[in-house]
Amino acid sequence: MLRWFLGLFIIAVLATVGLYFKVEQTVEQPLNIKQIQLFTLKKGSSYHSLLKHAMQQQWIDSTWPYKLYGKVNPQLTQVKAGTYQIKPNLTFAQLLALLVTGQEHQFKITFVEGSTFKEWLKILVQHPNIQQTLQNKSWEQIQHQFPGAIHPEGLFFPDTYTFSQGTRDVVILKQAYSRMQKELEDSWQRRAQGLPYDNAYQALIMASIIEKETAVIAEQPLISAVFVNRLRKRMRLQTDPTIIYGLQERYTGDITYANIREKTAYNTYQINGLPPTPIAMPGKTALDASVNPADSEYLYFVSKGNGEHIFSTNLADHNRAVDKYQRGKP
Repeated sequence: MLRWFLGLFIIAVLATVGLYFKVEQTVEQPLNIKQIQLFTLKKGSSYHSLLKHAMQQQWIDSTWPYKLYGKVNPQLTQVKAGTYQIKPNLTFAQLLALLVTGQEHQFKITFVEGSTFKEWLKILVQHPNIQQTLQNKSWEQIQHQFPGAIHPEGLFFPDTYTFSQGTRDVVILKQAYSRMQKELEDSWQRRAQGLPYDNAYQALIMASIIEKETAVIAEQPLISAVFVNRLRKRMRLQTDPTIIYGLQERYTGDITYANIREKTAYNTYQINGLPPTPIAMPGKTALDASVNPADSEYLYFVSKGNGEHIFSTNLADHNRAVDKYQRGKP
């Protein structure tokens, strides 16, 4: 009798071990996933909800090995809601590791240097994975969420930001706002001596003008030098991007003589010094250039028509450059 019970016990142990290895083998096999896809596990979903979804999507052909795996490993059944990227050859064990740790797929949104706050809002609205909370709201209605901010332009750092599904638009803006404060402070602490700025905000204004004047990074310190030299000599900046910003929707693509003569708060052909706020979101190189201009006596520059500029120290040379590059005269 003892031998009989011992035999049954051994058979049971071997069967259990065999079943365990069968389950382990199953969860380590690739799921039936043919292409990269996004999978959203809704809030309140359970491990059994996951198995049901896997069956519906034909990722697995039976739930019993996975149910048993969950019984043996209850700590691996605490799946977290979210949106995840699922790839071919992913095993069930790898899928669980993803869902238990909550490693959600990170979407991206990019804001380029020189873009404006209005353009940022349009980019945010167009992203399908962002929760929209700012639509039809004015700056005055959201301003309190950005401590110290008076005017939105220039206060958000242009870069690529990552986020999970359903992140609110204002959360992304707050990240960019904090980043700009950090980058501006970093540049301001490394500024040259004797700059004609009263504070870091004025350097930010200058950086935004530099950003709009040239896309050639190597030219930015030279552009900065021109404007800094002009401020020191109490010359007007006379920069076209400020006119365009002041016109807003009235800008038609060409700056007219009437536009130049119109005295807006941003028309640096008509006002002294800097405009009241930045005119765009400057990047790091423009920030650095605004506080560390090139060592030069340049007072003028004109576009060569290929994105680069010719710099001059006097009006006569500048006019000759204008004739050559803008008017086509020899």
